Amino acid sequence: MSDSIDHIKSKSAAFFFQPTSVAPLVSFRILFGFLALISSIRFISEGWIEKLFIEPTFFFKYWGFSWITVCSPEQLYGAFYLMIFFSLLIIIGLFYRLAIVGFFLLFTYVDLIDATNYLNHHYLFSLLAFLLIFLPANARFSFDSLLFPNLKRSTIPSWCINILLFQISLVYLFAGIAKINTDWLVHAMPLAVWLPEHSHLPIIGKLLSFKMTAHIFSWAGMLYDCSIVFLLLNKHTRKFAFFAVLAFHGMTAILFNIGMFPYIMTACSLLFFPAIHHERLQSLFSRSIKASPVKTNSVLASKWVVAPLAIFILVQLVVPMRHHLYEGETAWTEEGYRFAWRVMLIEKSGQATFHVLNPETQQKDEVTNLWFLTDFQEKQMAIQPDFMQQYADHLAAHYEVVYGWKDVE
Repeated sequence: MSDSIDHIKSKSAAFFFQPTSVAPLVSFRILFGFLALISSIRFISEGWIEKLFIEPTFFFKYWGFSWITVCSPEQLYGAFYLMIFFSLLIIIGLFYRLAIVGFFLLFTYVDLIDATNYLNHHYLFSLLAFLLIFLPANARFSFDSLLFPNLKRSTIPSWCINILLFQISLVYLFAGIAKINTDWLVHAMPLAVWLPEHSHLPIIGKLLSFKMTAHIFSWAGMLYDCSIVFLLLNKHTRKFAFFAVLAFHGMTAILFNIGMFPYIMTACSLLFFPAIHHERLQSLFSRSIKASPVKTNSVLASKWVVAPLAIFILVQLVVPMRHHLYEGETAWTEEGYRFAWRVMLIEKSGQATFHVLNPETQQKDEVTNLWFLTDFQEKQMAIQPDFMQQYADHLAAHYEVVYGWKDVE
């Protein structure tokens, strides 16, 4: 028994405090900065600020975040230009801590304005930005390390890398487990609907129109998500696994409109490679920097970090499984569906018609949804029950304030 306890303690100590090279974290900081830069520029260039935040007059809220309000158009544009600025600072590692905190707050704020805009990779990006706040990603290959030599470090405690690997691994594993269901594996849904839409593509287009292709893709997607973490962790299969990452996410980027997700996951997969590869790559762009190892009495190496990390890990394990607390089919009710890495599992379309009744006069109105919602919001509302409830509450409040109706039904 004591041997088992000692073994657990040894493994825990290795997970948290074994010295490891800072190079992979530095690479990740730079890649994260580039992804943040591209994402922020895309939002402006594609006109999404107007479409998602300026045109709507009503915004759907996440539970607990109804207090989040949208700012003026000028402030919104300012926020995105600030995110571009912060992204550049993150890339070059200048005033890194200020930049990553600023980016996290602005990006998360924008993402919380309207719940109809929820995307898995937006949530992941917020989580990664949050974690980077506490990590010394500017310890090397940064302007900060030149301006403040005491920041230079050659090694860091292993938790600084492992917590990122943990978060990335959860995305794959929960996505893979969620795909082990009848719709995905037996009926090849929704890929059987999506793939034929790309039959016009050269070379592979005709293959995508066959039902068998959808079945092959469904099983391949499930097996990929369930196994890729273990293949990347194993030094004997890592190179093969990375080619699988490139092929898988390259294909999804071509076939499906899922934004930055394939690029984020591809960039994250580089963290699985040993530090020596990152060090060699970084040495191509700068001379070797003499850096000291992390101090044993520093905050990073303190045992006080264990409790916050354990809480973060527990939350990230529990939140994706909360759908088990609710009755009904999660894909239908969507209770517990968000923040659970249930990636690409459903395709829904719907129509929702609302009638508002004045109980006193029995006057009844049929609502024209586009008077209150944008096309995109109406589409999302009509397929997500909690949004229907929010919209109904909004309509009731509107009729009470504007028309003086009481106890609106």
